[in-house]
Amino acid sequence: MQTLKEAIEAAHDSRIAIGHFNVSDSNQFNAVVAAAGSLNLPVIIGVSEGERTFFGVHNIAVLVAAARADGKQVYLNADHTYSIDGIKEAVDAGFDAVIFDGSHLSFEDNIKQTREVVEYARTKGKGTLVEAEVGRIGTSSKLLDVPPEDMDKDLTTAEEASQFVRETSVDMLAPAVGTMHGRLKGGGEPKIDIARIEVLREAAGVPLVLHGGSGSSDADIIAAAKAGCSIIHINTDIRVAYRKGIEAALAANADEIAPYKFLAEGTKAVQDMTTKYLRLFAGIQE
Repeated sequence: MQTLKEAIEAAHDSRIAIGHFNVSDSNQFNAVVAAAGSLNLPVIIGVSEGERTFFGVHNIAVLVAAARADGKQVYLNADHTYSIDGIKEAVDAGFDAVIFDGSHLSFEDNIKQTREVVEYARTKGKGTLVEAEVGRIGTSSKLLDVPPEDMDKDLTTAEEASQFVRETSVDMLAPAVGTMHGRLKGGGEPKIDIARIEVLREAAGVPLVLHGGSGSSDADIIAAAKAGCSIIHINTDIRVAYRKGIEAALAANADEIAPYKFLAEGTKAVQDMTTKYLRLFAGIQE
């Protein structure tokens, strides 16, 4: 199987993106892996600090290993990690990638702590890729009434991207380019700054990662991949699909108490949602 670095390079060369989907349990995991397997595409499983606490670091690592043994091209990422101890736990567990999110820190402190993370990952020699975030994207994969305050005023600049990568040696960079974590209840679409992505990819010199993909237009998603975002994150839409599928199953049979029956509808909804996005990211026509 390709390494994650090789898979990202291949995506960049083809001007497409690898799908990154967050999961909280084995049902969602199985749905995402099934979708990727049916299309013969690589996929990244993301687990944030909260998701890892609920799921269990060892448990998710075992599932990924089993999927790989079954021939699936599945990678594991420690999404949005705010503590260096959390990063170390994921690196030691053999995660393919980690994201140290120091976007809430000053630019200087973000550089300092990210550099420490990179040094730890390199020292371990497991090939773990390190990603960092610069700029404001928001912090919650929820349904929101309004966008995060002033997020459009803290977009990543070329100078920041260049300096950050130069001083930290990160493998990937997640810039603020107009997306947000979560999506608006009213259904509004954030506007991705495609021109900024092109400039940042050149300035950073490393693959870019688009966070907050849920709710963006198909056209913007395709353009972002072509402009240099080699990984695109989807979380909120996965959560919404899972819940709606379960709710529909219970509405159809309010007396149902067998979890495997009503959870199956949520799992199918996640697989369908994942398939839709994977096709979009890879440029596969229906």
